[in-house]
Amino acid sequence: MNILFLMFSILIMSSISFSSAAFATSYDINMPTGSASPDAPYFWQNEKSGLATGDIDIFVGDTVVWQNADTAKHTITSGTVEDGPDGIFGGSNFISPGQSYKFTFTQIGQFQYYCLIHPWMVGTVFVTDGTKTINQVGKTVGDGSVTFNVEYLSDRLLALSTIDEGQKSITFEIIGNAKSDDGTLKIKLPSDLIDGPFVIFIDEKKITDFDNTSENDISTVTVVLPNDAKLLTIIGTSVVPEFGIMSIAILAIATMSIVFASQKFGFKIKF
Repeated sequence: MNILFLMFSILIMSSISFSSAAFATSYDINMPTGSASPDAPYFWQNEKSGLATGDIDIFVGDTVVWQNADTAKHTITSGTVEDGPDGIFGGSNFISPGQSYKFTFTQIGQFQYYCLIHPWMVGTVFVTDGTKTINQVGKTVGDGSVTFNVEYLSDRLLALSTIDEGQKSITFEIIGNAKSDDGTLKIKLPSDLIDGPFVIFIDEKKITDFDNTSENDISTVTVVLPNDAKLLTIIGTSVVPEFGIMSIAILAIATMSIVFASQKFGFKIKF
């Protein structure tokens, strides 16, 4: 009986829905050659947006790295020219040519900064919690007892469209219009929902330019969505099982009960 309880407990524990922290990413902002001059055409090179600005939109947990590609020293100092440093990040330490300063943002907010030496160099880091969740993915498959909460980061909305057990694929509908030129989508897929390696289609067109990393049975797929994309299909090597945890548990209990009864009452089991 203890063995039976242990088996049932393990099965139930494995059905707990997936959850994870936000997807931490590092972004570079460069201080180009000549930015020490107030007459420079631009003072920053934002590699995330591709724009010549010190403003950047990131998520909680992301890191911004300021790279000094100039020939002069600079500082990265949180605060404003008018009110002075606020002590949140950076400070008065010089960043020499070829060096960098990085800071990981752990709170939501708008964080202004500037260079103490060159006060025309200003910028703002906009930090939001951009994680979205698609709940109960897998509910329409099998007996519906195995579900997952799929987390993703994007300025578009995703909704589950279909799960194709035969094709071993999941198709997501992409909703709404792009709010920026950054069409990056990061989506975390539990291996018990769908396992890689993956083949990805956007609007029925196969793409090869995507990243996939795996850690702790979670695959993080990063892909850039075109502004007019409507459907995202991910094909794997396996998809959420036909029989859910409760079905497996019931089958295990029934099997053990038959074995126990055969031993107690002396009849033989024939297959």
